[in-house]
Amino acid sequence: MNESARVAVVGAGAVGLTTAFDLAERGARVTLFERDAPGGGSTGRAAGICYDAYAEDIDVAVADRAMARFRNLSGEGGFTFHETPYVFLAREGDDAAAAALEESVERMRVHDRAVSLVGADELADRFPIRTDDVLLAGVAENAGWADPAAYTDLFVEKCESAGVEFRVGDAVSLRTDPPGVAVDDVVTARFDAVVVAAGVHSRRLLADAGHPIALKPYRAQALVADCDYRGPTVYDATDESYLRPHPGGVLAGDGVEPVEPDPDDWDPTADDWFVADALDAVRHRATVGDAGGSELELDRAWAGLCGATPDRNPLVGAVADGVYVAAGWHGHGFMWSPAIGERLAEAVLGDGRASIPDAFDPRRFDGDEEFAVVEGMTLDGE
Repeated sequence: MNESARVAVVGAGAVGLTTAFDLAERGARVTLFERDAPGGGSTGRAAGICYDAYAEDIDVAVADRAMARFRNLSGEGGFTFHETPYVFLAREGDDAAAAALEESVERMRVHDRAVSLVGADELADRFPIRTDDVLLAGVAENAGWADPAAYTDLFVEKCESAGVEFRVGDAVSLRTDPPGVAVDDVVTARFDAVVVAAGVHSRRLLADAGHPIALKPYRAQALVADCDYRGPTVYDATDESYLRPHPGGVLAGDGVEPVEPDPDDWDPTADDWFVADALDAVRHRATVGDAGGSELELDRAWAGLCGATPDRNPLVGAVADGVYVAAGWHGHGFMWSPAIGERLAEAVLGDGRASIPDAFDPRRFDGDEEFAVVEGMTLDGE
Protein backbone atom coordinates (compact mmCIF):
# COMPACT_ATOMS: atom_id res chain seq x y z
CA MET A 1 0.00 0.00 0.00
CA ASN A 2 1.42 3.39 -0.91
CA GLU A 3 2.11 5.99 1.76
CA SER A 4 -0.62 8.34 0.49
CA ALA A 5 -3.27 5.75 1.25
CA ARG A 6 -6.60 6.76 2.78
CA VAL A 7 -6.93 5.10 6.19
CA ALA A 8 -9.75 5.20 8.72
CA VAL A 9 -9.04 4.59 12.40
CA VAL A 10 -12.05 3.77 14.58
CA GLY A 11 -11.44 4.61 18.24
CA ALA A 12 -9.54 7.56 19.71
CA GLY A 13 -8.02 5.95 22.77
CA ALA A 14 -4.27 5.70 23.30
CA VAL A 15 -3.81 2.96 20.69
CA GLY A 16 -6.05 4.57 18.09
CA LEU A 17 -4.55 8.03 18.49
CA THR A 18 -0.99 6.71 18.31
CA THR A 19 -1.80 4.63 15.24
CA ALA A 20 -3.49 7.57 13.53
CA PHE A 21 -0.53 9.85 14.18
CA ASP A 22 2.04 7.30 13.03
CA LEU A 23 0.05 6.68 9.86
CA ALA A 24 -0.20 10.41 9.14
CA GLU A 25 3.49 10.93 9.86
CA ARG A 26 4.22 8.32 7.20
CA GLY A 27 2.13 10.18 4.63
CA ALA A 28 -1.26 8.48 4.93
CA ARG A 29 -4.46 10.51 4.77
CA VAL A 30 -6.14 9.57 8.04
CA THR A 31 -9.69 10.01 9.31
CA LEU A 32 -10.19 9.21 12.99
CA PHE A 33 -13.71 8.23 14.12
CA GLU A 34 -14.71 8.43 17.80
CA ARG A 35 -18.27 8.25 19.09
CA ASP A 36 -17.43 9.94 22.39
CA ALA A 37 -14.54 12.25 23.33
CA PRO A 38 -10.94 11.20 22.57
CA GLY A 39 -9.64 9.19 25.50
CA GLY A 40 -13.14 8.92 26.96
CA GLY A 41 -13.23 5.13 26.97
CA SER A 42 -10.81 2.66 28.53
CA THR A 43 -7.83 4.99 28.16
CA GLY A 44 -9.43 7.61 30.37
CA ARG A 45 -9.90 5.00 33.10
CA ALA A 46 -6.48 3.34 32.82
CA ALA A 47 -3.99 3.17 35.69
CA GLY A 48 -1.05 4.43 33.60
CA ILE A 49 1.46 1.87 34.98
CA CYS A 50 4.39 1.10 32.66
CA TYR A 51 7.22 -1.45 32.88
CA ASP A 52 9.35 -3.83 30.83
CA ALA A 53 9.32 -6.70 33.36
CA TYR A 54 8.11 -9.45 31.04
CA ALA A 55 9.21 -13.05 30.71
CA GLU A 56 8.44 -13.58 27.01
CA ASP A 57 10.62 -12.24 24.20
CA ILE A 58 7.66 -10.88 22.20
CA ASP A 59 6.36 -8.89 25.18
CA VAL A 60 9.86 -7.64 25.96
CA ALA A 61 10.35 -6.28 22.44
CA VAL A 62 7.05 -4.40 22.52
CA ALA A 63 7.66 -3.08 26.05
CA ASP A 64 11.19 -1.93 25.18
CA ARG A 65 9.94 0.22 22.34
CA ALA A 66 6.99 1.53 24.32
CA MET A 67 9.18 2.57 27.25
CA ALA A 68 11.69 4.26 24.95
CA ARG A 69 8.97 6.18 23.24
CA PHE A 70 7.30 7.23 26.51
CA ARG A 71 10.63 8.66 27.61
CA ASN A 72 11.17 10.45 24.31
CA LEU A 73 7.72 12.02 24.60
CA SER A 74 8.17 13.10 28.21
CA GLY A 75 8.26 16.88 28.48
CA GLU A 76 6.37 17.36 25.23
CA GLY A 77 3.20 19.35 25.80
CA GLY A 78 1.83 18.47 29.23
CA PHE A 79 2.98 14.84 29.13
CA THR A 80 5.46 13.49 31.69
CA PHE A 81 6.82 10.00 32.21
CA HIS A 82 7.54 9.49 35.92
CA GLU A 83 10.43 7.09 36.59
CA THR A 84 9.24 4.79 39.39
CA PRO A 85 10.40 1.23 40.24
CA TYR A 86 7.82 -1.53 40.01
CA VAL A 87 7.63 -3.93 42.98
CA PHE A 88 5.70 -7.19 42.70
CA LEU A 89 5.41 -9.26 45.87
CA ALA A 90 4.04 -12.40 47.47
CA ARG A 91 2.92 -12.44 51.07
CA GLU A 92 3.89 -14.80 53.87
CA GLY A 93 1.99 -18.06 53.55
CA ASP A 94 1.50 -17.74 49.79
CA ASP A 95 4.17 -20.18 48.65
CA ALA A 96 2.57 -20.64 45.23
CA ALA A 97 2.79 -16.93 44.43
CA ALA A 98 6.36 -16.80 45.70
CA ALA A 99 7.36 -19.73 43.48
CA ALA A 100 5.68 -18.11 40.45
CA LEU A 101 7.42 -14.82 41.26
CA GLU A 102 10.84 -16.48 41.46
CA GLU A 103 10.28 -18.33 38.19
CA SER A 104 9.09 -15.15 36.48
CA VAL A 105 12.17 -13.21 37.58
CA GLU A 106 14.46 -15.95 36.27
CA ARG A 107 12.73 -15.80 32.88
CA MET A 108 12.88 -11.99 32.86
CA ARG A 109 16.63 -12.12 33.45
CA VAL A 110 17.05 -14.37 30.43
CA HIS A 111 15.85 -11.35 28.45
CA ASP A 112 18.22 -8.96 30.27
CA ARG A 113 15.51 -7.27 32.31
CA ALA A 114 16.81 -5.14 35.21
CA VAL A 115 14.92 -7.16 37.82
CA SER A 116 16.09 -8.42 41.22
CA LEU A 117 14.71 -10.76 43.88
CA VAL A 118 14.64 -9.25 47.37
CA GLY A 119 13.41 -10.21 50.81
CA ALA A 120 11.34 -8.17 53.23
CA ASP A 121 14.28 -6.50 54.99
CA GLU A 122 15.96 -5.33 51.80
CA LEU A 123 12.63 -4.09 50.47
CA ALA A 124 12.05 -2.10 53.67
CA ASP A 125 15.54 -0.59 53.50
CA ARG A 126 14.85 0.77 50.04
CA PHE A 127 11.19 1.78 49.99
CA PRO A 128 8.74 3.46 52.42
CA ILE A 129 6.22 0.62 52.37
CA ARG A 130 5.15 -2.03 54.84
CA THR A 131 7.10 -5.26 54.33
CA ASP A 132 6.62 -7.34 57.51
CA ASP A 133 4.15 -9.61 55.68
CA VAL A 134 6.31 -10.03 52.54
CA LEU A 135 7.67 -13.48 51.73
CA LEU A 136 9.45 -12.55 48.50
CA ALA A 137 9.48 -9.60 46.12
CA GLY A 138 10.79 -8.66 42.72
CA VAL A 139 11.94 -5.14 41.88
CA ALA A 140 11.89 -3.97 38.25
CA GLU A 141 14.02 -0.86 37.77
CA ASN A 142 12.90 0.05 34.25
CA ALA A 143 9.40 1.19 35.12
CA GLY A 144 7.28 4.25 35.69
CA TRP A 145 3.85 5.77 35.30
CA ALA A 146 2.15 8.41 33.20
CA ASP A 147 -1.18 10.19 33.09
CA PRO A 148 -3.31 8.64 30.31
CA ALA A 149 -5.30 11.88 29.95
CA ALA A 150 -2.09 13.85 29.31
CA TYR A 151 -1.04 11.27 26.71
CA THR A 152 -4.43 11.61 25.02
CA ASP A 153 -4.19 15.41 24.96
CA LEU A 154 -0.69 15.26 23.52
CA PHE A 155 -1.64 12.88 20.71
CA VAL A 156 -4.78 14.79 19.83
CA GLU A 157 -2.50 17.79 19.25
CA LYS A 158 0.04 15.69 17.35
CA CYS A 159 -2.68 14.17 15.17
CA GLU A 160 -4.14 17.58 14.37
CA SER A 161 -0.68 18.91 13.48
CA ALA A 162 -0.10 15.89 11.24
CA GLY A 163 -3.35 16.52 9.34
CA VAL A 164 -5.57 13.80 10.83
CA GLU A 165 -9.28 14.53 10.28
CA PHE A 166 -11.38 13.96 13.41
CA ARG A 167 -14.97 12.71 13.17
CA VAL A 168 -16.23 12.85 16.77
CA GLY A 169 -19.74 12.08 17.99
CA ASP A 170 -20.88 9.52 15.43
CA ALA A 171 -21.43 5.84 16.15
CA VAL A 172 -20.17 3.94 13.11
CA SER A 173 -20.35 0.56 11.47
CA LEU A 174 -17.84 -1.14 9.19
CA ARG A 175 -17.78 -2.26 5.61
CA THR A 176 -15.10 -4.72 4.60
CA ASP A 177 -15.37 -5.32 0.86
CA PRO A 178 -14.07 -2.79 0.06
CA PRO A 179 -13.03 -1.24 3.40
CA GLY A 180 -15.34 1.54 4.51
CA VAL A 181 -16.98 3.27 7.44
CA ALA A 182 -20.70 3.99 7.64
CA VAL A 183 -22.65 6.43 9.81
CA ASP A 184 -26.37 5.59 10.13
CA ASP A 185 -25.78 2.87 7.52
CA VAL A 186 -24.62 5.45 4.99
CA VAL A 187 -21.04 4.95 3.88
CA THR A 188 -19.12 8.15 4.55
CA ALA A 189 -16.11 7.25 2.47
CA ARG A 190 -14.17 4.38 0.97
CA PHE A 191 -10.77 3.74 2.44
CA ASP A 192 -7.74 1.74 1.44
CA ALA A 193 -7.65 0.39 5.00
CA VAL A 194 -9.64 0.55 8.22
CA VAL A 195 -8.08 0.08 11.68
CA VAL A 196 -10.48 -0.85 14.49
CA ALA A 197 -9.06 0.23 17.85
CA ALA A 198 -12.32 0.64 19.74
CA GLY A 199 -11.48 -1.36 22.85
CA VAL A 200 -14.11 -3.94 23.83
CA HIS A 201 -16.50 -2.41 21.29
CA SER A 202 -14.22 -3.77 18.57
CA ARG A 203 -15.88 -7.16 18.98
CA ARG A 204 -19.34 -5.93 17.99
CA LEU A 205 -18.07 -3.73 15.18
CA LEU A 206 -16.17 -6.59 13.57
CA ALA A 207 -18.81 -9.24 14.25
CA ASP A 208 -21.45 -7.08 12.56
CA ALA A 209 -19.14 -6.86 9.55
CA GLY A 210 -18.76 -10.65 9.43
CA HIS A 211 -15.40 -10.99 11.18
CA PRO A 212 -15.88 -12.17 14.80
CA ILE A 213 -12.91 -11.95 17.14
CA ALA A 214 -12.14 -13.76 20.39
CA LEU A 215 -12.55 -10.83 22.76
CA LYS A 216 -14.37 -10.68 26.08
CA PRO A 217 -14.93 -7.53 28.18
CA TYR A 218 -14.37 -7.48 31.91
CA ARG A 219 -14.75 -4.80 34.53
CA ALA A 220 -11.88 -3.48 36.69
CA GLN A 221 -11.93 -0.74 39.32
CA ALA A 222 -9.58 1.92 40.65
CA LEU A 223 -9.52 4.91 42.98
CA VAL A 224 -7.38 7.86 43.97
CA ALA A 225 -6.84 8.56 47.65
CA ASP A 226 -5.36 11.67 49.24
CA CYS A 227 -2.18 10.86 51.17
CA ASP A 228 1.54 11.54 51.06
CA TYR A 229 2.71 8.41 49.25
CA ARG A 230 6.25 8.53 47.85
CA GLY A 231 6.91 4.84 47.35
CA PRO A 232 7.12 2.60 44.26
CA THR A 233 4.42 1.04 42.18
CA VAL A 234 3.41 -2.14 44.03
CA TYR A 235 1.57 -5.20 42.78
CA ASP A 236 0.46 -7.57 45.55
CA ALA A 237 0.12 -10.97 43.86
CA THR A 238 -1.48 -12.52 46.91
CA ASP A 239 -4.17 -9.85 47.17
CA GLU A 240 -4.30 -9.22 43.38
CA SER A 241 -4.22 -5.47 43.94
CA TYR A 242 -1.91 -2.64 42.96
CA LEU A 243 -1.03 0.92 43.87
CA ARG A 244 1.16 3.64 42.44
CA PRO A 245 2.07 7.25 43.19
CA HIS A 246 -0.37 9.88 41.94
CA PRO A 247 -0.31 13.69 42.04
CA GLY A 248 -3.26 13.49 44.44
CA GLY A 249 -1.60 10.88 46.65
CA VAL A 250 -1.99 7.28 45.54
CA LEU A 251 -3.87 5.42 42.80
CA ALA A 252 -5.00 1.90 43.72
CA GLY A 253 -6.95 -0.81 41.94
CA ASP A 254 -7.73 -4.48 41.50
CA GLY A 255 -7.50 -6.94 38.65
CA VAL A 256 -10.70 -8.44 37.29
CA GLU A 257 -14.33 -9.22 37.97
CA PRO A 258 -15.10 -12.72 36.60
CA VAL A 259 -18.42 -11.59 35.11
CA GLU A 260 -18.81 -10.48 31.50
CA PRO A 261 -20.62 -7.11 31.37
CA ASP A 262 -22.59 -5.69 28.49
CA PRO A 263 -20.15 -3.17 26.95
CA ASP A 264 -23.08 -0.94 26.02
CA ASP A 265 -24.82 -1.13 29.41
CA TRP A 266 -22.49 -1.36 32.40
CA ASP A 267 -21.83 0.51 35.64
CA PRO A 268 -18.84 2.90 35.48
CA THR A 269 -19.08 3.76 39.18
CA ALA A 270 -16.96 1.89 41.70
CA ASP A 271 -18.61 -0.59 44.05
CA ASP A 272 -18.68 0.19 47.76
CA TRP A 273 -16.94 -3.07 48.62
CA PHE A 274 -14.10 -2.23 46.23
CA VAL A 275 -13.60 1.24 47.72
CA ALA A 276 -13.45 -0.20 51.25
CA ASP A 277 -11.06 -3.01 50.26
CA ALA A 278 -8.79 -0.75 48.19
CA LEU A 279 -8.51 1.86 50.94
CA ASP A 280 -7.68 -0.91 53.41
CA ALA A 281 -5.02 -2.22 51.02
CA VAL A 282 -3.46 1.24 50.76
CA ARG A 283 -3.50 1.69 54.53
CA HIS A 284 -1.89 -1.72 54.92
CA ARG A 285 0.91 -1.24 52.40
CA ALA A 286 1.55 2.53 52.44
CA THR A 287 1.21 3.26 56.16
CA VAL A 288 4.88 3.77 56.98
CA GLY A 289 6.17 6.94 58.56
CA ASP A 290 4.53 9.86 56.76
CA ALA A 291 3.10 7.78 53.92
CA GLY A 292 -0.54 8.24 54.79
CA GLY A 293 -1.88 6.50 57.88
CA SER A 294 -5.20 7.57 59.29
CA GLU A 295 -5.17 10.72 57.12
CA LEU A 296 -6.04 8.66 54.03
CA GLU A 297 -9.12 10.10 52.30
CA LEU A 298 -10.94 9.00 49.16
CA ASP A 299 -10.70 11.49 46.31
CA ARG A 300 -12.55 9.62 43.55
CA ALA A 301 -13.26 6.06 42.39
CA TRP A 302 -14.38 4.51 39.12
CA ALA A 303 -14.71 1.36 37.04
CA GLY A 304 -13.51 0.66 33.51
CA LEU A 305 -13.74 -2.05 30.88
CA CYS A 306 -10.78 -4.12 29.74
CA GLY A 307 -10.60 -6.73 26.98
CA ALA A 308 -9.45 -10.33 27.42
CA THR A 309 -8.45 -13.03 24.92
CA PRO A 310 -8.17 -16.82 25.33
CA ASP A 311 -4.36 -16.84 25.52
CA ARG A 312 -3.80 -13.37 27.06
CA ASN A 313 -2.03 -12.12 23.93
CA PRO A 314 -3.69 -9.16 22.21
CA LEU A 315 -5.42 -9.21 18.85
CA VAL A 316 -3.36 -7.05 16.49
CA GLY A 317 -3.32 -7.30 12.72
CA ALA A 318 -5.49 -7.98 9.71
CA VAL A 319 -8.86 -9.73 9.97
CA ALA A 320 -9.60 -9.24 6.26
CA ASP A 321 -8.00 -7.49 3.29
CA GLY A 322 -7.48 -3.89 4.37
CA VAL A 323 -9.24 -4.35 7.75
CA TYR A 324 -7.18 -4.40 10.94
CA VAL A 325 -7.87 -4.67 14.65
CA ALA A 326 -5.95 -3.72 17.80
CA ALA A 327 -7.69 -4.90 20.97
CA GLY A 328 -7.57 -7.38 23.84
CA TRP A 329 -4.92 -5.87 26.09
CA HIS A 330 -5.76 -7.39 29.50
CA GLY A 331 -5.27 -3.92 30.93
CA HIS A 332 -1.96 -3.26 29.15
CA GLY A 333 -3.28 -1.18 26.24
CA PHE A 334 -2.02 2.17 27.47
CA MET A 335 1.31 0.67 28.47
CA TRP A 336 1.88 -0.76 25.00
CA SER A 337 0.22 1.94 22.89
CA PRO A 338 3.40 3.76 21.76
CA ALA A 339 4.82 0.54 20.31
CA ILE A 340 1.60 -0.99 18.98
CA GLY A 341 0.58 2.19 17.18
CA GLU A 342 3.93 2.32 15.44
CA ARG A 343 3.96 -1.34 14.42
CA LEU A 344 0.36 -1.24 13.23
CA ALA A 345 0.96 1.85 11.11
CA GLU A 346 3.92 0.17 9.48
CA ALA A 347 1.91 -3.00 8.86
CA VAL A 348 -0.97 -1.10 7.25
CA LEU A 349 1.38 0.76 4.93
CA GLY A 350 3.44 -2.32 4.13
CA ASP A 351 6.59 -1.26 5.98
CA GLY A 352 7.95 -4.35 7.73
CA ARG A 353 10.64 -2.74 9.81
CA ALA A 354 8.80 -3.63 13.01
CA SER A 355 6.47 -6.48 12.19
CA ILE A 356 3.51 -7.52 14.31
CA PRO A 357 4.25 -10.83 16.08
CA ASP A 358 2.45 -13.90 14.76
CA ALA A 359 1.32 -14.56 18.34
CA PHE A 360 -0.87 -11.44 18.09
CA ASP A 361 -2.59 -12.47 14.82
CA PRO A 362 -6.35 -12.07 15.44
CA ARG A 363 -7.06 -14.88 12.98
CA ARG A 364 -5.49 -17.45 15.31
CA PHE A 365 -8.98 -17.80 16.81
CA ASP A 366 -12.34 -18.44 15.17
CA GLY A 367 -14.01 -15.77 17.30
CA ASP A 368 -16.55 -18.04 19.00
CA GLU A 369 -14.24 -19.48 21.67
CA GLU A 370 -15.41 -19.93 25.25
CA PHE A 371 -12.78 -18.91 27.79
CA ALA A 372 -12.35 -17.61 31.31
CA VAL A 373 -11.05 -14.10 31.93
CA VAL A 374 -7.62 -13.89 33.55
CA GLU A 375 -6.31 -10.62 34.90
CA GLY A 376 -3.38 -8.94 33.22
CA MET A 377 -0.98 -8.55 36.14
CA THR A 378 -0.53 -12.20 37.15
CA LEU A 379 3.02 -13.35 37.82
CA ASP A 380 3.08 -16.37 35.52
CA GLY A 381 2.49 -14.29 32.39
CA GLU A 382 4.56 -11.16 32.92
